[in-house]
Amino acid sequence: MNIRTLALLLALGVTTARSADLASVADGKTDATAVLQQLIDSGVGDIELPKGSYLLTKTLIVDLDKTGYTSFNGHGVSRLIMSAAGPAIHFVGTHEGSAAPSTVKPNVYDKQRTPMVDAVEIIGAHEEADGIEATGTMQLTVSRTTVRDCRHCVHLTKLNRNFIVTDCHFYNNRGIGVFYDNVNLHQSIIVGTHISYCKGGGVVNHGGNVRNVQIGTCDIEGNMSADSPPTANIWLDSTGGSIGEVTITGCTLQHSSKAPGCANIRIEGAGADPSLEKRTGEKNTREGNVTITANVFSDIQLNVEIKNSRGITVTGNTFWEGFQHDLVVENSSHIVVANNNFDRNPRYAVNGFNAAENNGIVFKGCSECMIQGNVVSGVMRQRAALDISDCSRLNIAHNSIFDSDGVGILLENVKQSLLSDCIVRDDRAEDVRSKEPSLKITGGTDNMIGSNLLGNGKVMADK
Repeated sequence: MNIRTLALLLALGVTTARSADLASVADGKTDATAVLQQLIDSGVGDIELPKGSYLLTKTLIVDLDKTGYTSFNGHGVSRLIMSAAGPAIHFVGTHEGSAAPSTVKPNVYDKQRTPMVDAVEIIGAHEEADGIEATGTMQLTVSRTTVRDCRHCVHLTKLNRNFIVTDCHFYNNRGIGVFYDNVNLHQSIIVGTHISYCKGGGVVNHGGNVRNVQIGTCDIEGNMSADSPPTANIWLDSTGGSIGEVTITGCTLQHSSKAPGCANIRIEGAGADPSLEKRTGEKNTREGNVTITANVFSDIQLNVEIKNSRGITVTGNTFWEGFQHDLVVENSSHIVVANNNFDRNPRYAVNGFNAAENNGIVFKGCSECMIQGNVVSGVMRQRAALDISDCSRLNIAHNSIFDSDGVGILLENVKQSLLSDCIVRDDRAEDVRSKEPSLKITGGTDNMIGSNLLGNGKVMADK
């Protein structure tokens, strides 16, 4: 059956013709690229894939302005096998505006809005095979889709708006799960999705102009490799661009402690803003405005690392097994760390780590920050459980720091800061109990030290 006959039958509502035609190339061995591309180009719109495997030898290009509304529906029983470099499906739109309705041109609403991939499996059979790429799209939605053995699962390039990933499985890939690749993208949601064992990172955002990212109720783990450069389960890197207005809520982020330098969340806020440089002479911005709340972090070198950032709130999370540290904050301001549990639970000795994790919290070169209401327990082999140096205008209060090696709270060259109402004790057996003071202050000026319960002796001051 040729494509003209197929298109005519489809126009008349004879949908079985499409199913029969696609079924003839659904054996995973016959090249299905031409049939699928012709179907896309026909403008039928609803690409319903019958049960089977479809071998692709080149990317399926969906030129939305020509094809009109287009979606792929696999009903959980269809598979695309990408045997060439590049994405299995590349949606190409012409949207160049913002997310404001006034900037959306009529042709985008009339032909391009809401391209979809639903309930399809995409498998990579080439080292540089990707799952889905989107350029210039408006309201791309990827749902109930599995991508495995590819490089990148979803690759966002140039400019897109209003992007949603929901209920997907991105599993065992060579690159990145969801890759914001120097893209201009506002309004994106990743929810209820399993992103695991992608060696280049889980959700990775490099440069571009990115705002309004919501990552929620996902399982994001093991997205790194001992043989790959350091990455993170969630990595927000503003270098050369600007990334902000992000929420990360209700996720499990963990693994792998064997990948050097890797993190569960890594935020690098040093961005570029030509207008700021012109006004102030500063070449780098401090990007941020990020909320990290109600997540579970474990089994990694650095649970959360924040550098050169401003306006980040870390609240109500559970941390353990930070093999280098649980939390490191450097050269940042307006950081709130409150009501988190930084623990060493004996139950996890069964993992075979033999207490190799060090844990601990570090603030270095920061200002205008609050550290309040946290429980910190079982920090080992660090110079301090709460290690604060070269900082100013901090408010440290109502923290409980228990049974840790080294100093409990160390303030080194800290100024204009308040420390009060903390409990710092080490009540372990005498032979393992820390011999360091609960509180040590070295250098610094204009600090106020209020009432604290210090189990290991008096405050030490070294001027």
